[in-house]
Amino acid sequence: MTQNRIKSVRALARELGISHTTVSDALRNNPRVSEKTRERVHKAAREMGYHYNPLAGAIMSEIRKSTVGAFRGVVAIVDLDTSSERTEGATIYHGEIMKGAKAAAGRLGFKVDHFILGDEHISVSRLNSILESRGIRGILILPVLGKPSVSSLDWSNLTGIYTDYLIDDPPLHSVCPSHFRSMTIALEEVLKLGYKRPGLVLHKAHDRRLLFRWEAAYSTYLGHRLDVTSEPLIASKLTRECFIEWFEETQPDVVMCHRGEVLDWMKEHGCKVPETHGFCCLNVISANIKASGLDLLPRVCGTRAMETLIAQLHRNECGIPDIPSTVNYPAEWRDGPTLKRQD
Repeated sequence: MTQNRIKSVRALARELGISHTTVSDALRNNPRVSEKTRERVHKAAREMGYHYNPLAGAIMSEIRKSTVGAFRGVVAIVDLDTSSERTEGATIYHGEIMKGAKAAAGRLGFKVDHFILGDEHISVSRLNSILESRGIRGILILPVLGKPSVSSLDWSNLTGIYTDYLIDDPPLHSVCPSHFRSMTIALEEVLKLGYKRPGLVLHKAHDRRLLFRWEAAYSTYLGHRLDVTSEPLIASKLTRECFIEWFEETQPDVVMCHRGEVLDWMKEHGCKVPETHGFCCLNVISANIKASGLDLLPRVCGTRAMETLIAQLHRNECGIPDIPSTVNYPAEWRDGPTLKRQD
């Protein structure tokens, strides 16, 4: 067998004495080709310096089959939860991620298939079979409230992006807002309006899931900017009772929180928002209320995540990355009716 560098499937097929269709299928790990033949083809490709691009191969295969010459690759959006497990605001947030991802995929020539895992939907083994049969190599994973786990998928021929801060089962690349930078944006806005005693309220699981970035930015920024620290309320179960107890003890003039019901508790407690106290929402889309605060731009998250995923496909990347990376972007401030300039 010649040791010259091979530049095409047809040339590789001539060297091996088999059809170029069989070689192409073997390089794509098509189960219709025997394992022995696949191993032989892959070994020869390595020895002769042929680098197979599965995305380009799929495009050419589809073009050959198409009567009009049009092609759209397919990527998957995988939802590990069901909508019934989410709040209305979280459902809206996920919907915005989907809109951004689908628009980016269409612009780049890809169609999107949406899969929902869970007992009442499809199993992981079924998803593996579907992805393989449809030739889908790229998956975008929507955020989950708990700890995401997709290690049981067959990652040997897959590449993936997670649309939230951290995934380590397995560790994949991710795209999400910069929570640390976003908190500093919010604090800069409330201090610019003249508030002196900002207070932070977080759900403990949410704080932990983001590796305490909201809390860290809040404490660090206040310590350096105001030379003061204000103990945040971080509760395993956020209730009206624990909020009012914290509120009366710390006496904040503005409350920063994700949860829309906290604004209701403030009003029930006698706060006239924004006349006597302010409220800054840390995620105006998920809270689903009219408030001043941060827009975490979930549609941008979906767009950037899909662009990153498709770029990985073009680079023929698959498997679990050796060093997973995170793409961050800052949130945007939204003026609203729950803050006013202080005299």
